[in-house]
Amino acid sequence: MFNHNTTFLLASLVMRDFKIRYRNMSLGVFWSLLNPLVMMAVLTFVFTRIFPNPSTPTVHVSILSGLVVFNFFSLCWSSGTTSLLQNASLVKKVPLPRVLIPISTVLANTIHFLIQIALLVLLVLVSGYPITRHWIWLPYVFAMELVFVCGLCLATSALDVYFRDVRYIVESTNTLMFWLIPVVYSFSMIPERFHFLYWYNPVAAVVIACRYILLDAVSPPPETILKLTLVSVAFLAAGYACFRRLSHRFADYL
Repeated sequence: MFNHNTTFLLASLVMRDFKIRYRNMSLGVFWSLLNPLVMMAVLTFVFTRIFPNPSTPTVHVSILSGLVVFNFFSLCWSSGTTSLLQNASLVKKVPLPRVLIPISTVLANTIHFLIQIALLVLLVLVSGYPITRHWIWLPYVFAMELVFVCGLCLATSALDVYFRDVRYIVESTNTLMFWLIPVVYSFSMIPERFHFLYWYNPVAAVVIACRYILLDAVSPPPETILKLTLVSVAFLAAGYACFRRLSHRFADYL
């Protein structure tokens, strides 16, 4: 699928998307830090002063770990879904593998993700949590989130070319997902009969795994890693198949 030329083209598209996002912004890339910090501060105030939860002593770290994972997913899914329409001229006029467009959009957002991960790691260390051998799992669980969101964006970007309502469905689903992912609450608060909704939701599984690793200093349970891997890879395969099936008529609808 990828040779030297397509890899170079993908890298060029990623850098172009990254530069366009912050063009003419005075704070530039610092928005990647400011947004999660502001949200963390607001949510920490709400869940320590208004709805206090004594079982979580470092609420701000717990919330930021959820926000970093969710923000990456939400931003990727929204921008990836509209990526083909945003780049209609490339699709119609430039002979390039069309699959690179949504993938490059996701990878451009990965740069922001890495910046926010660095912020999370810094906050974890400042809050007194040590680096442990279990941190070796972090790159893997983050990579599985990337795999999952790539598959999701391949499918929804292709569908959005034919049905323009898809982007609004994605926006509404993102709002719902915020509350179906344990960003502002812990997994232990969820009744056991609903656990399957979280174990088979890759974004929720990544949040839970991050808290195991960073806050509890243990490795994620093997069944969590297995389910995260299987669902993420399945979504990538299904998304790519959907994209290939629909891509032959993109130029007619753009």
